[in-house]
Amino acid sequence: MLPRILIAIVLATATLQAAPTQSDILYVADSTNPAHRLDLYLPANNQTPAPLIVWTHGGAWRGGTKDSVGIEAMTERGWAIASVEYRLSTEAPFPALIHDIKAAIRYLRANAAELHLDPNTFVIAGDSAGGHLAALVGLSSHDPYLEGTLGAHLDTSSDIQAVVALFGAHNLTTILSQSTPHGLNVRAPALELLLGGPIADTKEAAVLASPIHYVSEHSCPVFIMHGDQDPQMPVNQSLELWGKCKELGIPTHLEIIRGGAHGGPRFYDATRLDIINTFLHSHLATH
Repeated sequence: MLPRILIAIVLATATLQAAPTQSDILYVADSTNPAHRLDLYLPANNQTPAPLIVWTHGGAWRGGTKDSVGIEAMTERGWAIASVEYRLSTEAPFPALIHDIKAAIRYLRANAAELHLDPNTFVIAGDSAGGHLAALVGLSSHDPYLEGTLGAHLDTSSDIQAVVALFGAHNLTTILSQSTPHGLNVRAPALELLLGGPIADTKEAAVLASPIHYVSEHSCPVFIMHGDQDPQMPVNQSLELWGKCKELGIPTHLEIIRGGAHGGPRFYDATRLDIINTFLHSHLATH
């Protein structure tokens, strides 16, 4: 067993390494809403503009914070990470969350030189509800309804060069029929908050909030990961998105975690992050 003093040093070092390079960057000018902030993590000893992963946290759209960054170790592979806070569904329903994230992307790209980022290599990633948001933002380029008018950089592109969706929702019109009883208890009330009303009355919003609705032959590469025993988010959601991407010839990869539930260490271990890193580099070089 390690001596207590050594344990304390190890924990302190881990905490220090986990700290953002810059915290609480305001991405909507003059906003007083604490949701309009992001944290930036830069790779150590970064000498050149870094490719960026925009991270959207999970929490059933109604919880979670930007402090939860599952793929933080991607900074060890040369990536910068911007973890974005956004208005939760308890404050504002869809599409407010998407408007916030796209405003953050425009801010980051407009200020890329100052922030030491490569404006031509922006990836968006997220887990659970954040996986849904990441896919929706990344696949809905140039959609005026989802673009919004937040921030001071409306002439800057919010385009994304690749999507990484971890155990997310991708077709809100089928998710409830695919869910377990436990999943229904979690998902139905969360969807009502997200879509702004009872499921039966928000069918049009469910379509507009479904990433699969935006997949086209012009979509960016999509990496998908899901556990085959997920009790909260049906694995069929990821299978649907993967199938649609395959059908339209979009570069895609589906990584199934055998026995995997809703998240857990195996989704963020070195093996999986290396797989994500390889996918991104192989497709971004030619896309």
